[in-house]
Amino acid sequence: MNHVKLFIDLIRLKKPIGFMLLFWPCAWGLTIAYDFSNSLKNYFFYLLLFFLGAVLMRSAGCIVNDILDKEFDKKVERTKNRPITSNKISIKIGIFYSVTLCFLALLVLLNFNKITIILALGSMPLAFTYPLMKRFTYWPQLFLGITFNYGLILGWTAINGEINLLPILFYFGAIFWTLGYDTIYGYQDLKDDEIIGLKSTSIKFKNNPIKFLIMCYTVFLFTILMIGLLMDLNKIFYLIYLIIFLQMSYFQIKKLNIKNKLICLKIFKSNNFLGLLVFLGLVAGKI
Repeated sequence: MNHVKLFIDLIRLKKPIGFMLLFWPCAWGLTIAYDFSNSLKNYFFYLLLFFLGAVLMRSAGCIVNDILDKEFDKKVERTKNRPITSNKISIKIGIFYSVTLCFLALLVLLNFNKITIILALGSMPLAFTYPLMKRFTYWPQLFLGITFNYGLILGWTAINGEINLLPILFYFGAIFWTLGYDTIYGYQDLKDDEIIGLKSTSIKFKNNPIKFLIMCYTVFLFTILMIGLLMDLNKIFYLIYLIIFLQMSYFQIKKLNIKNKLICLKIFKSNNFLGLLVFLGLVAGKI
């Protein structure tokens, strides 16, 4: 029973924010591609597949992250008690778990069409090299954005079997969303990361975080607006868009205090609600 608890801690199953932030872009891509005049059976089936895929891949990614960052995590207050870092689970067992989770994710992936399978497999190197980026660049959050929002493209190709400008535009904007919220997340470990010598946008823009976040979220908000206009979505979409704008500008930017870890975590977690708002806006805008 104790080992089950350690496994749950290892894959952060009690912290669903991680796999939800991976899932929402998949749901967005699927929603903008799907024809809601058809039966909704396939739509919900694909939503379920993407959700399972997000949980499995995020879980595997957490393990790889903990293995690669083991020595760094020992020196960070927030991460020093993680199962692999504290030697409660060995690296060998961690690798076994990660491979098993990836195999299960592959079984989920095989339910999609050929182009979606190929594109998803092509993203694997991105998913597992992200933890290394903070050693070499101040922009690891950019790599996370490229990786975490890749599902938006997959959601589109799962329905259409090809790529066009619309999902690429949306994907570009979503990268800036991640760039913003993960910068906020990084402020929890700012002092520890600086001492260790790790890099991040949180450190790079610590003297002017608000301007950087305004830039990131403006790109994202503009992109969502363009999606609404290009797809000729109805008025409900624009009403929800206003709520999205207020959530990002007031709750995430105006209330930010980078010296308060609890506030940073609360703002970061609020992006799950934001992902839901975007999803609801797209669905309501199309039906």
